[in-house]
Amino acid sequence: MKPKTLHTLSRWLGLFSMLLAIPLWTLIVHISGLPKFILPAPVDVWTRFLKAWVDGSLLYHTGVTLLEIVLGLFVGVSFATIAGYALAKSRTLESILSPYLVASQAIPVVAIAPLLVIWLGGGIASKVVICALIVFFPVLVNTIVGVRAVSASHYDLMNSLHATRWQIIWKLELPASLPVLLGGLRIGATLSVIGAIVGELVDAEQGLGFLLQLGDFQYDTSMVFVAVFMLVFLALGLYGVVTLLERRFLKWQQ
Repeated sequence: MKPKTLHTLSRWLGLFSMLLAIPLWTLIVHISGLPKFILPAPVDVWTRFLKAWVDGSLLYHTGVTLLEIVLGLFVGVSFATIAGYALAKSRTLESILSPYLVASQAIPVVAIAPLLVIWLGGGIASKVVICALIVFFPVLVNTIVGVRAVSASHYDLMNSLHATRWQIIWKLELPASLPVLLGGLRIGATLSVIGAIVGELVDAEQGLGFLLQLGDFQYDTSMVFVAVFMLVFLALGLYGVVTLLERRFLKWQQ
């Protein structure tokens, strides 16, 4: 079977498994007999989704969270790429900063999120910083690995052609390390959703994290499910965007 056919088949299998989960969910609700505020049926969640969509609240809060995610992802990836390149080029700098970078990953972001909210306020700035912090480390590591994976023979070739520093970066190092960089971006894209929600759960009056808390406080479990599904949709969407970027910029690998 051709790879393209297998890829198409895997897509349909994924969609089929998602559709199969709906009747299974309905069956569990029916057999368990649990009340709606503990486990709502799929039809209840769909009804709540339509209500929130029609009154505009779901679209508004999703837009707020998406803005935080995009800004946090941009800031985190930008700083991680620059820092990763610098560390990849300097073993001394890596030796100095690595203990601090590794130690920073031992501290859960959720533990320092309240401090960031206190320092930066409850606005969008604290959410963007929290999101960027979560994205930073995996992209940083992938940048270091990608840049150092460039073959020495390729550098020799560029030097023999009298390439400038910028030409080596744009014509050699960036294309050669791009597969690893985009792999890190995949991870960062999904983690950015977590970062935005962590910030919103600490202190927010808008966003999907706010809807999660509101649904929890009001025992509106259907609203909680709606917010969770929207977060999954955002994560899948961002992951899909990175996948499209890989297909666009990594055609030469095929």
